[in-house]
Amino acid sequence: MPQPAAVKRHYAREGLAEQILEALRAAGLDPDRLTVDDLAPVDEFHIRGRTATEELAALAEPARGQRLLDVGCGLGGTARYLAARIGVEVVGVDLTPEYCRLGSMLTERVGLADRIEFRAADALELPFGDGSFDQIWTEHLTMNIADKPRLFRQLRRVARVGGRLAFHEVVAGPGGEIHFPVPWAPGPEISFLVPADELRATVERGGWRVLAWRDATAPALTWFRQRAAALAGTPPTLGFHLLLGADARPMFANQVRNLAEGRIALVQAVAEAS
Repeated sequence: MPQPAAVKRHYAREGLAEQILEALRAAGLDPDRLTVDDLAPVDEFHIRGRTATEELAALAEPARGQRLLDVGCGLGGTARYLAARIGVEVVGVDLTPEYCRLGSMLTERVGLADRIEFRAADALELPFGDGSFDQIWTEHLTMNIADKPRLFRQLRRVARVGGRLAFHEVVAGPGGEIHFPVPWAPGPEISFLVPADELRATVERGGWRVLAWRDATAPALTWFRQRAAALAGTPPTLGFHLLLGADARPMFANQVRNLAEGRIALVQAVAEAS
């Protein structure tokens, strides 16, 4: 199976929209009267959720009125947070059409459809003109992309000169091969981790100048330990485990092992388009 098709198949979940709406009702929320904060437990589909997004925003400093591209946007949690709290306009792209449709639906329900749009697209073939965006964001995108040099060249192409790239990514650690399944892959066929220094070199060769680079591994381990413990009992009503289906428990348990054993690490970074 070609790589993009395999990635789409991994993330697609039949009936996900109704499952999330039902979980919101079970949590005592009215799906017709939602806020961005109501959705945060389920739509911030990356390690440490909203907290990590807030940290990355503090590093990247997006400004009101800027046009931002969120690549690998998932359900649009990051896009909605940035639009609501900072006042940017966002285009979210994701390889999984179901995520884009659900992202549009949730965005309408929180009253942000005039500031955010979603498109199903491949990150290696972005359907935008050169210099279209002030900032580019990715949170957990590169793990599923083998051709990282092409990715960062493509991100540079659609950024204006002086624009910023903000990313929060999983990288390979020194501890050896990872334990599968993990949230981004059932096995090694669609998992393409590289060490942090290799990722940084690829970013820089792609036309970016790194402004900030920091390790975010330790808080990620704490976060996964808390979530794995919660899933071992009665799962919480809301959480991004809803997007992972029946494999959520082994995925979270493996992430604890992968982080604790140094098999994976996390980086948060900001770079400038040169």
